[in-house]
Amino acid sequence: MDTPILSCEALCKNYGTTPVIENLYLGLKAGETVGLLGPNGSGKTTLIKLAAGLLAPNSGKIEICGLPPSAATCGMISYLPDRNALPLDMNAEELVKLYERMFADFDREKAETLLRDLRVSTVKRMKALSKGTREKIQLILTVSRRARLYLLDEPIGGVDPATRDYILKTVLSARSAESTVLISTHLIADVEPYLDSFFFLSEGRIIAGGNVAAYKEECGTTLDEAFRRIFQC
Repeated sequence: MDTPILSCEALCKNYGTTPVIENLYLGLKAGETVGLLGPNGSGKTTLIKLAAGLLAPNSGKIEICGLPPSAATCGMISYLPDRNALPLDMNAEELVKLYERMFADFDREKAETLLRDLRVSTVKRMKALSKGTREKIQLILTVSRRARLYLLDEPIGGVDPATRDYILKTVLSARSAESTVLISTHLIADVEPYLDSFFFLSEGRIIAGGNVAAYKEECGTTLDEAFRRIFQC
């Protein structure tokens, strides 16, 4: 059996006495784009940070390609946080050079093509750019690596609809057969056509999930409609 790209067994994470991830089991195989879907406070960002090695579980196990998160797995993961993490005094051209030095798997040509296609200034400092443009640059740098696991935390929330369509078509539909994309988003209708599988997370637990096409056929509804019904206020 092939080793999962990301696996969790009885995974638990608390903040103080508050449980955020509870007894979670998960296995993601190579070659899939997976939707991590849930309302605010459901544990999505915590799960992504656990996979990225930024948080340690309280109990249970999480592995990347059969290894616990560590220096050995950092090179396998390309992580996009839900907020800007790039230096504001640098421009896109400098950031491309920085990523090329930092990551052996960075594809400079791909990054430059995406920057050009999205008409992003490569000379203006990050602090002089709009929030949406900063998000574009951070996403471009993240997806321009040849990683095994892409962890994308709300990657398209701040960009305009036209840019969103371009990113989804050129990024999510072009991942390699050896890599897996885990994408957390509230814009379910936008990403749904590109998802192979999904899971709904609620209070740190998976309450539904599986193959997207099979789920839609069984339930007779879209993921977006199912999400709204399950998590309605």
